[in-house]
Amino acid sequence: MTLDELHSLCDPEVLALIDAHAGDDPAAFAMRFHGRSDLPVRAMAEQIACRKKAAVKLPSLSRFPLLYTRLGLEQASGERAAEWKASLVQGRRAIDLTGGLGIDTLFLARRFDEVVSCERDEALARLAEANRRLMEVTNVETRIGDSEQMLAGFADDSFDWILVDPARREHGGRSAGLTASSPDVVRLHNLMLRKAAKVCIKASPALEISGLEMQLPALSEVIAVSVDGECKEVLLLLDRQHEVGRKPIVRAVCLGREEFDIASSGDELPDRQIAETPGAWLYEPDAAIIKARLTGELARQLQLSFLNRTVDYLTSDRLIETFPGRSFRIEACRPFRPKSFRKELTELGITNAAVQRRDFPLSVEELRKRYKIGESSERFLFFTKDSSGELLWLSCRKA
Repeated sequence: MTLDELHSLCDPEVLALIDAHAGDDPAAFAMRFHGRSDLPVRAMAEQIACRKKAAVKLPSLSRFPLLYTRLGLEQASGERAAEWKASLVQGRRAIDLTGGLGIDTLFLARRFDEVVSCERDEALARLAEANRRLMEVTNVETRIGDSEQMLAGFADDSFDWILVDPARREHGGRSAGLTASSPDVVRLHNLMLRKAAKVCIKASPALEISGLEMQLPALSEVIAVSVDGECKEVLLLLDRQHEVGRKPIVRAVCLGREEFDIASSGDELPDRQIAETPGAWLYEPDAAIIKARLTGELARQLQLSFLNRTVDYLTSDRLIETFPGRSFRIEACRPFRPKSFRKELTELGITNAAVQRRDFPLSVEELRKRYKIGESSERFLFFTKDSSGELLWLSCRKA
């Protein structure tokens, strides 16, 4: 979006026209008003498209007629994750080094007396500023330019917290690594901790979490955050007072109908308790728990056994109604024999199913094609290995 487009979008008549066509197909809207030089048609169509997505991603914020860009909305935190993340921090003054669309900044503004929002893209910075005015958020100062240079210009201890959500794009693609991010939080580690006692880095959900303390010596906590079963981000908390060399706490936070929080105990987990045979129930932990490698801790707390030594499937003879993840009633459990599998499906009356596999030689696509398995949301087929490492399949239904 350009500054001229942003200026035009702020015209009350243009906003009224966007409201009137909010239910339109964006492409159809653009075609209908093609050639209208008095209107920012491209930007208006973009707003219509973004509002539909924002209604899902930002349910309460989207009640306001906010302005968006496609990329800004794509990269912004979802409302549920942003609100929970803001609950971790509080103080007098904070700085958001990567303001973007400003969703995280809006929630930070509720937790601090003053927030500085840095953004190098002037049009995006002004758009976020216009949204804050609309929502009557008055304690945020906008800074436009290179955030590293601006941070270096502040006196030490200017802030209680620094928040940074570095861009993860490298050579036109995406990268989960910290050193490939912009700004490079590994290189800025010491500078950030001079300016604030604590730092929150929002990293990619694909980030490899082992060994991060080698790159970030002040790393005190690693938190994998999921929303409705999907891991959305990994938060890295730096603390100036953290003892160098001490392992960070690892947590998983699952935000769904209820919130579930689990952390590493600091003790060495015992060897996996493997079930000799699957019980009556199969459990698949929430994605954040798997990401944080806390399935073993979860199994210990809930007294569950692993299906095998390699994957994060758990089993039990009892139903745990509050299990953080998905629960399935096992209806059939058999060794996988390629030559007889099709016949077994026929005998059980299985023609359609959701298919999932872990540590199994055939892909989901190969299984569907080879054995003519249609789609279904009622029945689930799991393909994995048993306690002795032999191939296994299970037919299940959701709890």
